[in-house]
Amino acid sequence: MQLRAGGSGVHGGSARALSPFTRTLLALGIAVAPALAGVLPEDRADVMWHLYKGGDITIQGPSVLVRKKVGDNLSLSANYYEDMISSASIDVKLSASPYHETRRQESVAADYLHGKSTYSAGFITSKEPDYKANTEYFAVSQDMFGDLTTLTLGYRRGWDQVYRDIKTPRGFIENDPTFHERADHRGYSLSLTQILTRNAILGFNYELLTDQGYLANPYRKIRFLSPGQGAGFTLTDQVYPTTRTSSSASLQLKYYLPYRAALTGQYRFFHDTWGITARTAEVDYTHPVRKHLILDGSFRYYHQGPADFYSDLFPRANYQNFMGRDRELAAFNSYTVGAGASWLFAMPFVPALGKNSINLRVDHLMIDYSDFRNALLAGTYGAGNEPLYKLNANIFQVFFSIWF
Repeated sequence: MQLRAGGSGVHGGSARALSPFTRTLLALGIAVAPALAGVLPEDRADVMWHLYKGGDITIQGPSVLVRKKVGDNLSLSANYYEDMISSASIDVKLSASPYHETRRQESVAADYLHGKSTYSAGFITSKEPDYKANTEYFAVSQDMFGDLTTLTLGYRRGWDQVYRDIKTPRGFIENDPTFHERADHRGYSLSLTQILTRNAILGFNYELLTDQGYLANPYRKIRFLSPGQGAGFTLTDQVYPTTRTSSSASLQLKYYLPYRAALTGQYRFFHDTWGITARTAEVDYTHPVRKHLILDGSFRYYHQGPADFYSDLFPRANYQNFMGRDRELAAFNSYTVGAGASWLFAMPFVPALGKNSINLRVDHLMIDYSDFRNALLAGTYGAGNEPLYKLNANIFQVFFSIWF
């Protein structure tokens, strides 16, 4: 049940902390994954607490996952995930006010094993005061060529309801009655896993996503030059395209070393119709210590180019048809360094729970933006001359697993 931060956002968040399309991808990322063909997941329960802190955003909360087999061919699972968000990020400070809210996500899934095929289906629902998202997914996996090759095909569909919170004259926070949008998402995936040797496994993944509807963020603004204004710029609403198609492909090679350790390398390429191109490279190392302790470390590098309609500062109002200043559309490099530990133990006086683990994970995320500036300092440096923005964040995860 391990979650990882990366790319242009963090796990969890609200519509004001992350853009809608990023929230959709993250919701799908923490969904219960389909089982490998020919093998059903083990019966287990996971309880996790996660904490993200960085960029004046704090996100924390629990997650509970339970898997249980029903007979020899069916496995059911359910997950509850909660984010408690407190934000005064650079985007909020520029165009809104600090806020606190809670996002709750629930999901159910089923895996059915038939011969060498596994059929998986699931449903995810996520709710918060200004955003409601629902996602369903289906997948089928097939073992082939003497169980050395596994092919998985998947489909997912999501539909979101987007609102905007406002403060009433009496000081209450409620949905703006003049604002209600929706977005629809569809995704298609192909995964191929090949056992090369007794120590090496190669994996290939391809995903195609299509988004349609309201894809902007109702709280974030663009800015354009206004020499007569105090800060030298004026804020106005973003204007996004109403469609987006993206594709990504990745290769992963896992090699098991003679002393029971494992080394994993991964490369991923991403491109979309908004002009964003991104590349990710990651290396992970897992090392067992004695019999019950497992240590792991990782390094991840991510590079992203800007969207075609992105600008930190537009020269004038209505400069072009589409205009965005969401920092997730900007050009940047990010680096994530992480380390984790898992301790395996038996539950005292409970022979039926002979396999348990407690796990700790710490990641440090560093993002350097190439064309997104700290507009809060415009009064000191002048609009367009502010320092480039940098973000550092720490992500902590601790979870307890029980196999039964």
